[in-house]
Amino acid sequence: MKILIAEDDPVARAVLRQALRRLGHETIEAADGAEALQLLAADPVRVIVSDWMMPVLDGLALCRAVRARVGADYVYFILLTGRDASADNQREAIEYGVDDFLTKPLNVQDIWMRLRVAERILRFATQVSQLETFLPICGYCKKVRDDQNYWQQIEAYINERTGTDFSHSICPDCYQRIVVPEMNKLQANAAKTPAPAAKGKPHVTRKT
Repeated sequence: MKILIAEDDPVARAVLRQALRRLGHETIEAADGAEALQLLAADPVRVIVSDWMMPVLDGLALCRAVRARVGADYVYFILLTGRDASADNQREAIEYGVDDFLTKPLNVQDIWMRLRVAERILRFATQVSQLETFLPICGYCKKVRDDQNYWQQIEAYINERTGTDFSHSICPDCYQRIVVPEMNKLQANAAKTPAPAAKGKPHVTRKT
């Protein structure tokens, strides 16, 4: 993968660059968050590894700016933290949109594991994006054609690929457009149907 490094310390940046290249990744580098945004606009990447504390634009502000982009592919954001980062600070980072953390000093095994997770998440995000943008769907019954040319209900199609379960209800528009006329029709038909004739009591002949 191509990975964007945002790190103001040149030594730490060199260490991270070497580690990522040893793992077979390509890198582009920025000395602060503002420069990282410029690089991202010119050369979109799917993974950013950013230091937390940087001049001009720190890691949290960078992450927030990345999440604010409209129509862009999802970017997996890994934040570099010190080992003394508090739980409150990490919760704050999660709220800003950070996906994962790496602690300094860096460990190659930790980087490798984080990037394997990033690859799976990005693959899933791409599949969901494709699912949202194009589905062969019947214009009448709304069934979806899968990869084996088999037509199935859209709920089953999505459940197989994402694990999502569905519950069914009726939206207000369909209630007014479909349900109310059907109820009125049933009531009108019921009013037209004559009531069954009342049956009289059977005549009984009494013996004297």
